[in-house]
Amino acid sequence: MLSYIIRRLLSILPVMLIAAIIIFVLLHLAPGDPAAVMAGNSATPQTIAEMRNKMGLDEPLWWQFGVWALNLLQGDLGQSILWGTPVTTLLAQRIEPTLSLTITTTFFAVSLALLLGIAAAAKAGAAFDRLVMAFAVLDFSIPVFVVGYGLIYIFAIKLKWLPVQGYSSIADGLGPWLRSLALPTLTLGLIFIALISRITRSTLLEVLDEDFMRTARAKGVAGGPLLLKHALKNAALPIVTVIGMGLGFLIGGAVITETVYNIPGIGRLLVDAISQRDYPVIQGVTLVFSAVYMLVNLVVDLSYPLFDPRIRY
Repeated sequence: MLSYIIRRLLSILPVMLIAAIIIFVLLHLAPGDPAAVMAGNSATPQTIAEMRNKMGLDEPLWWQFGVWALNLLQGDLGQSILWGTPVTTLLAQRIEPTLSLTITTTFFAVSLALLLGIAAAAKAGAAFDRLVMAFAVLDFSIPVFVVGYGLIYIFAIKLKWLPVQGYSSIADGLGPWLRSLALPTLTLGLIFIALISRITRSTLLEVLDEDFMRTARAKGVAGGPLLLKHALKNAALPIVTVIGMGLGFLIGGAVITETVYNIPGIGRLLVDAISQRDYPVIQGVTLVFSAVYMLVNLVVDLSYPLFDPRIRY
């Protein structure tokens, strides 16, 4: 197991290098000039040229990447053009809202999705099963921002149960923290629920058709024990895999959700950086998101033996 973990961690390095190159090249090929943004609308060409020289943007692309990569190896993600603050500092300041949203969404979505998927499989072909599947298809088709604005209109503007926007730190109390995360969690969690519930249902139905399940029924096992003790255990691997892959949706969805609800997290930081062509922040945040996604997939792989003892690394 230890050798497998070391190999997987080492395999992340070339992937991160490729990701860094792609991020850097695509960002610099995109339209827009951060020097022109920083200089202002009334800046002269000479002022913009001086700004580009000051920011090092007049150097060859390979040279800029080499400087950035060298700093990256030393743990330096660069300094924000817009805020004049190290990118690592900005990430540290913004990590609590994003981490809070990710934790609450994962807990809420996975718990509810498993219940819906198991119940739909138990009532396959019935009205409840069709209702769950219709909800999953519909919810997966609606953009996150549409869901967000709809929930704001209903629960914040009309019913006035929850705040429209903003974030309360957990240091301000558990109640205000949960209230500020309720709508964002529901918005981001609905898509996650749709994905996991569909996979849970379909995987359970496949397992229920296996020979060993028919043997269990012949021995008198039925109902809850059949689903939870036998079927769900054997369907765990695909479900866990989808949950890990679904965290990629959370990363992308968090960017939109934090913008809709004005949450000062890493996703909102990325949106602000893109609008101002803040290259160091965009590169740093995107690279961190890529690293987190790969580490999550590693954790998912390492969890497989817990659900299937036949798997050994």
